Amino acid sequence: MDVAALKRHCRALPGSVETLYGEPSNILVYEVGGKRFAYFKTSEPERWRFSFKVAPERFLELTDQPGIKPARWLGKHRWVTVVDVSSVPGAYLKDLVAWSYRHALAKLTRRQREAIAAADPGDAVR
Repeated sequence: MDVAALKRHCRALPGSVETLYGEPSNILVYEVGGKRFAYFKTSEPERWRFSFKVAPERFLELTDQPGIKPARWLGKHRWVTVVDVSSVPGAYLKDLVAWSYRHALAKLTRRQREAIAAADPGDAVR
């Protein structure tokens, strides 16, 4: 999976909003109901590094893999960064993003979740 495909995948999740933040952050954020579930770094030298939140039991497992490390500033909150998205199998990466998305979605109120589900009657996570 390349960066463009991963961006399309994140945008396609129900209720997902893509926001580009310029200086000084330089990140492309994906969120649902105001809760972030993933982001890309958009400036050099970290351009297109991809970060997302992971389950507590997966954090050490993932950060032990080459090319995956704790996210800067957010690592203590169990966010990880994939240095090169093409080095991680696409299906595996989609599963990890799906968990992060569901985690963010679960933090919303019931009313917000119902509004998102009503806007997209398909599955909650594709």
